[in-house]
Amino acid sequence: METIEIVKAILGLGGLSLVFGVVLAIAFKKLAVQVSEQEKKIREVLPSTNCGACGFPGCEAYAHALAAKTNDVSPNLCTVGGSETAKEIGKILGVEVEEIEPQVCVLRCRGGWNEAVEKFKYVGPGDCRSNYILLGGNKACEYGCLGGGHCVTVCPFGAIKMGQNHLPIIDLDKCTACGICVKECPRQVLELILRSQLIYLACKTRDKGKAVKNVCKVGCIGCTLCVKVCPHDGAIAMDGNLPVMDYEKCVSCGICFNKCPTKSFIDRAKARPYAIISSQCDGCGECVKVCQFKAIEGEPGKRHGVIKDKCIGCGRCFEVCPIKVITMAGALGYVEAA
Repeated sequence: METIEIVKAILGLGGLSLVFGVVLAIAFKKLAVQVSEQEKKIREVLPSTNCGACGFPGCEAYAHALAAKTNDVSPNLCTVGGSETAKEIGKILGVEVEEIEPQVCVLRCRGGWNEAVEKFKYVGPGDCRSNYILLGGNKACEYGCLGGGHCVTVCPFGAIKMGQNHLPIIDLDKCTACGICVKECPRQVLELILRSQLIYLACKTRDKGKAVKNVCKVGCIGCTLCVKVCPHDGAIAMDGNLPVMDYEKCVSCGICFNKCPTKSFIDRAKARPYAIISSQCDGCGECVKVCQFKAIEGEPGKRHGVIKDKCIGCGRCFEVCPIKVITMAGALGYVEAA
């Protein structure tokens, strides 16, 4: 008798399972979200990294938004795929795509363990956020990197690692400028800049010179020297105690980098050109006037020469030479190395 009851129970449950399965199968077909051919093609083009840099939860959500609202969503939001992916999406949608210059993430701080002062010894989870919650972090400079490596953890592309000096090192070849680390950094010392921009200020302190020196060996002291030596009007301007760079006006000549007394600027160029003056030089001396490094010598009216060891490759002499007899040797390598 018990066996019959068990069989009946099994058959009853099996029957119910079959009914529910049929209902679910029908509901799946009836209620399934229809994916257009455009959306399918866009999904194939996107990198499927689902990093969220585009502002959507993932690549599929971005593809759906593009196919559904072509006028509201830009086709060039995928920083991972870059301009090539944007062009392919544009072809699928039949729209013109504005080309956006690629960016890269940089660290706006040079104050590692060897340069920056600690206001207390932090003992706790090795995470910047946990450190930051405790009185704003252990670094005496309230604007500097805490060195906990949270950016390493959140980077979906493995583009960041921690250096021996407890500052993040960014692999420019792996960085896609997704901006996730920028958003996650509690001190906001990570920033996206154009890949073509070679010079940037690696400091964000708003304190005055003496206060900066007390907490960091390489912090910007607001001396304004970079503003004074910059030959391009408006490329660097003071905002309180901090120099602010206008990247649209800056040509990455490197003068500010070489003149900065605290070495607060970073030059990303792996190689720099140097000036060569041809035998056609008439010795007018215009190049001597603009060279801030005394790298050009010669008597008035006679051919001038360049002291290669002093030349930083800023190109100012090349710009002002009235008869165009100055060339910048190695300029091609300088561009490629960047």
